[in-house]
Amino acid sequence: MTETDHGFIQIHKADNVWICLRDVRKGETIELNGVSLVAREDVPSGHKIANQPIAAGTDIVKYGFPIGSATRDIDSGEWVHSHNVKTKLEGELTYSYKPVATTVFPHAVAEEQTFLGYVRENGDVGVRNEIWIINTVGCINKVAEQLAKMADRTFKRENIDGVYHFPHPYGCSQLGDDLEYTQKILAGLVNHPNAGGVLVLGLGCENNYIDLFKEAIGPYHADRVKFLAVQQVEDEIEQGMEQIEELVAYASRFKRQEVPVSKLKIGLKCGGSDGLSGITANPLVGAFSDRLISLGGATVLTEVPEMFGAETILMERAKNEQVYGQIVELINDFKHYFAKNDQPIYENPSPGNKKGGITTLEEKSLGCVQKGGFGRVDDVLQYGERIRQSGLSLLQGPGNDLVSVTALAAAGCQIVLFTTGRGTPFGGPVPTVKISTNTALYERKKNWIDYNAGQLVQGATMEGTAADFFRYVIELASGRIQAKNELYGYKEIAIFKNGVTL
Repeated sequence: MTETDHGFIQIHKADNVWICLRDVRKGETIELNGVSLVAREDVPSGHKIANQPIAAGTDIVKYGFPIGSATRDIDSGEWVHSHNVKTKLEGELTYSYKPVATTVFPHAVAEEQTFLGYVRENGDVGVRNEIWIINTVGCINKVAEQLAKMADRTFKRENIDGVYHFPHPYGCSQLGDDLEYTQKILAGLVNHPNAGGVLVLGLGCENNYIDLFKEAIGPYHADRVKFLAVQQVEDEIEQGMEQIEELVAYASRFKRQEVPVSKLKIGLKCGGSDGLSGITANPLVGAFSDRLISLGGATVLTEVPEMFGAETILMERAKNEQVYGQIVELINDFKHYFAKNDQPIYENPSPGNKKGGITTLEEKSLGCVQKGGFGRVDDVLQYGERIRQSGLSLLQGPGNDLVSVTALAAAGCQIVLFTTGRGTPFGGPVPTVKISTNTALYERKKNWIDYNAGQLVQGATMEGTAADFFRYVIELASGRIQAKNELYGYKEIAIFKNGVTL
């Protein structure tokens, strides 16, 4: 990355656009790397300005890759955005296996190679010791809510981090894949190590009835997971409180202990991206991912539609040809999903993304995949599957923030790192760390944002910032600090739906 004190960046030497780090006014003379030009119009901060003439039909290049093509001739100094650029994305493509050697450089920092976690009886490690109420069906959301509020007031203590429920509308009137999606996600939450105890709350007549749901959960510890079908008891609140009291007694036995950082499983997500996402926050998270993986940990990248246009970068980094084939299937299956529903695959970025400076899905994707760092891709997970190994995994899931963060949690991620340029208060069932791409957002939304990556365009080095951020995550995992979504109670789930409702 090349930059000057004048507020502009050229990310790659082949790029024919600069990124503005401040608002530019028409007629202003700007300079970068000894090249000067005159702005032909106002250009907002985070947006692109042409650093050379670009002929109609030729590529707009950012990150060293095409992000679209010019719809007309663009002069040097012009604003480059949706009004003069179009996507080059197509439908399902044929790919070829062209592996590229990948390297993850180790970072031997002894004092940062452990954290304080809760070691569960099956060997999994949690970063929180919470009680979760998981309802099998949406009809009893309010029962679960009432129980969670009462139990949190009654049973919260020093080593119990709270009692939580996660409302959703599903579990009944569902068939086929939709019912399976619901069961897999809810089962993933039941098995999550951040929950020291779980009350599974059922109604009794739903499609996802308790005995069927137990099959999705698999083996469980009877002291850790309890079940209650509310149609079968006279007073579900009284009965539920009794069972939660037993769960609290069980979970209270667990204490934080020193464990290696190789036990960390971290989700990687972005939402409300802007023109700086691929320059600051996403590369910072990528550096974190590389470092954690070098120490034996696991990271998971999702948002498959936001890989479109950058998928070959991931394919080239596949562990082997089998994983390469799984990535191809992952990409084309999601494109087929769009086509089956008569929707264009390029109907993305969002209005907020565009306002922040992102023009095409290719541009968004090239920034998005940087969260996965530079290491190899070791595994591909289907929606609802759990992490199988250390290293970088790709997880099937949409770009939607709520659905994808829930899928990351259900896959076993104890923490999700969430980069944002526009800002969002949302949090999943696990600590959801908001990393701002720009300092203005960090300063404006103190109740939302946990870490400021905007410092990377204000003189901070990537090496120093990455080391500081790694320490921050270790402190968070050890329970010494909380993410803002935890402090303010922003803990939600959403489940992918792709079928009929009866």
